[in-house]
Amino acid sequence: MKLVSVIVPVYNVEAYIAQAINSVLSQTYPHFELLIIDDEGNDRTMDICRQFEDSRIRIISQKNRGLAGARNTGIRHSQGEYLAFLDGDDMWMPDKLAKHIEHLESHPEVGVSFCRSAFIDNQDKLLGTYQMPRLQNITAEHLFYENSIGNGSAPVIRTEVFEEICFPDNRHGEEENFYFDEDFRRSEDLECWIRIVLQTAWKIEGFSDTLTLYRVNQQGLSANVFPQLASWEQVIEKTRLYAPDLIDRCEKPAKAHQLFYLARQAIKFKDGKTAVKLINQAFSTYNKILFTNTRVTVLTSIVGYLLYLLPSPLYNFLEFWGLKLNGFIQKSAIKRNKN
Repeated sequence: MKLVSVIVPVYNVEAYIAQAINSVLSQTYPHFELLIIDDEGNDRTMDICRQFEDSRIRIISQKNRGLAGARNTGIRHSQGEYLAFLDGDDMWMPDKLAKHIEHLESHPEVGVSFCRSAFIDNQDKLLGTYQMPRLQNITAEHLFYENSIGNGSAPVIRTEVFEEICFPDNRHGEEENFYFDEDFRRSEDLECWIRIVLQTAWKIEGFSDTLTLYRVNQQGLSANVFPQLASWEQVIEKTRLYAPDLIDRCEKPAKAHQLFYLARQAIKFKDGKTAVKLINQAFSTYNKILFTNTRVTVLTSIVGYLLYLLPSPLYNFLEFWGLKLNGFIQKSAIKRNKN
């Protein structure tokens, strides 16, 4: 049975870290080590972590380096043949590791295995909607249009994949191997997945099971859309250095897709003014998006303008039933994929 190194970066997540750790300890696949990376927070997160008594847990403390830096530290200390990442405010279903290991063992050409994710709120309640990314034949263009993996808690990755993309640097007083680029405080996972696709022969592939519970947290990184856009543009500029033809070909349509994604983020947090601004910017960037991604473009535009124009009670009523319908459609699609 192959060892999986589960890496959990933690920084001020005292409200959620116990659930995250318990979701790892409850895995049906038992052969793992759990590396908790203390990124120098200032709340009770680490006090909670130290209360767990399990020989598979190791706590590694460091000066604050951000999410990318915490993941890098975890990779350097890992001993497993597979690596899995879990953000400190997310959770896993009990059979997550088992199903990913089965997927990777049966598909030797796949280096990154990921699953679908269900959204939960701050009280761990399922919201009834899902991340529904493309699962197969994923190219760098697809990742730029929409990060297929969806979030950092979704993938399980062969350690040898990171060995192929690592780069040495001296950023903290000694030379170390780096995997995620610590220049990125956001979009560090997207930048890494793009390097894997462009610089290795490994495939990124998903399957339809919903095994990750991804928290919609208004205080988290996902809520701040304009810094997210800036970090996405930073990924574009880095990739341009080694794949200029790709960027010349896909930059405008990819940016329009990204703007619509961020508009949907603004809609989630009831910011109609920002949603409409992003929608208009997307059309001005690449108006052909209406014909290349028609369903999502039209629905996002309608919902964004309704949020902006309608009184809150009426919009909330329509949103409630719209989310119910969308959740039903997504669940039906997931069932069809399994059959």
